[in-house]
Amino acid sequence: MKELQDVPYWLWACIAAVLLLQGTWLFRDARKRDKGRMAWFWGLWGLTGAPTPIIVYLLVVILPDRWRTGQKR
Repeated sequence: MKELQDVPYWLWACIAAVLLLQGTWLFRDARKRDKGRMAWFWGLWGLTGAPTPIIVYLLVVILPDRWRTGQKR
């Protein structure tokens, strides 16, 4: 466990900020796209790790939504 004690505090702060931003963005985007049905799930999962939740969200929610509406980008 000594390895975790050697990690500088600024790195912990950066990790926390990335997870908080990712979770917040996933929650807000899911609430906007899906009428809030699964927003809490995406937001909480986004707080647990990076980048897996955002990649899965892209593949499961955003791309099918774009294919359905016919948007290019």
